[in-house]
This record gives sequence, C-alpha cells and structure tokens, in this order.
Amino acid sequence: MISEQTIDLLHFYHDKYNRPNFIENDPIQIPHLFSQKQDIEIAGLFAATLAWGNRTSIINSCKKLIALMDNQPYQFILHHQAKDLKPFSSFVHRTFNTTDVLYFIAFLKSYYSKNTSLENLFLNKNIEQGLMHFHNTFFSLEDAPHRTKKHISTPQKKSTCKRLNMYLRWMVRKDKHGVDFGIWKKIKPADLMMPIDVHVENYARKLILIERKQRDWLTVCELTRNLKSIDTKDPVRFDFALFGMGIEKVIL
Repeated sequence: MISEQTIDLLHFYHDKYNRPNFIENDPIQIPHLFSQKQDIEIAGLFAATLAWGNRTSIINSCKKLIALMDNQPYQFILHHQAKDLKPFSSFVHRTFNTTDVLYFIAFLKSYYSKNTSLENLFLNKNIEQGLMHFHNTFFSLEDAPHRTKKHISTPQKKSTCKRLNMYLRWMVRKDKHGVDFGIWKKIKPADLMMPIDVHVENYARKLILIERKQRDWLTVCELTRNLKSIDTKDPVRFDFALFGMGIEKVIL
C-alpha cells in the first residue's frame, strides 16, 4: 500500500517539473525543434539514444548530429547521397560513433521509404513485446553491425530499456503542459512502462515503490505497476516527479 504522503509527493513534483521550462534543459528539446511528425520521430530517436551522461553534453551532441542532417532529419534520411555521409565520420558521443550513426541512417532510410511512422514498429500485444519487435526489426538489415546492438536495448536481455521507454513517453503522452508530444495514437499512455535511470531508481526505492534488489526489466514492471495504482491511465507521468526529485536531491 502506497502511503498518502508518497502520493502527495509524487503529485507535487510532477506538477513542478512537467512544465514547458523543463524542455530547455532536457534532451527532449531536440525533437521540439521540429513540427513535422517524421522529423520529431527521428530527432527524438537520436536524442533518446544519446541520452546518457551529462545533459548538456547530450544536447550538444544531438545538435551537432542534427546539423549534419542540414537540420532537416526526415528529408536527409530520405534523400541523402553517399557523399552526404562523409561528415559523419567524425561524429562521436561517448561510445556511439560513426559506425552506429551510419547504420541508424541506413535503417531509417530503408524503413521510411516504405512507411510513414516509426510507431508501427512498437505495436504488439504489450510494450514489452513491442520493444522486442522494434529491436529485432531495427537490426534486420543484412549489414547490421554487432557493436550497434548495445545502443538499442530489449527486454529479451532483461534490460530496463530506459532510453526507449523515455522515447515512447515522449511520442505517446500528451497533456496540457506540452512537454511530451502525443503524436502517436495507437499506443495508449496507460500501456507505457517507466523509464528507470539512476535518479528514478534512487527515489523510487526511497519511497518503497521498488523492492526488487536488481535493476532489470522486472524492476520496470514493478515500478510501473505501483504507479498504476495511483494513476491507471497515465502512470509514467510520474517520471517527471522521480527524475525531478533526483535532480533536486530532495531530502526525504
């Protein structure tokens, strides 16, 4: 049973951080540079993929990457030529390097030449199956490099899939605050799973929203299930609360 004090804390910090001014210091600002659905999808996927480490560094790397696409990611993906890929030879963000970004571009070109939205890649009987389907499809090209697989997680390997769950939150959730986009309609906010990073995990444990000792896919399921007991329709909105408490280093 989740205490009333915990519920009040989650609501308070959700309301504090789920605001437009959250965007300027978060990687979600990258897809917010665009209005076209496919631009948002592509920029969001890259921003979520690169989202580990210092947020300022993440944002700077994302802006460099988008600039290499002439700040038109969808048009670049569809119409680039081999010569247009040469500038990517110097791109690196932590362990994400040229090999990885070129495969991302190759897959996205292959996919968008036949499809209009990435949402369909995540559709399945539930998010867990959807994430597995996305992973398997993403690496279905014959020349898929093994090293790039570490950048796209899957529950099949018990990963928390933090960055993909965050990406899904961005694309699926929509509310009056305007941080998340809500451009995908086939997946419901009620079906989303919590992104778990170090901030979220630490405060979820302090609030006894997680009891499982490991940090893996089952931990994601436990936390999401507990948050659903507070909000059945939109449990992952409390990502703002737990992440914000971590950033603020709230003393409980």
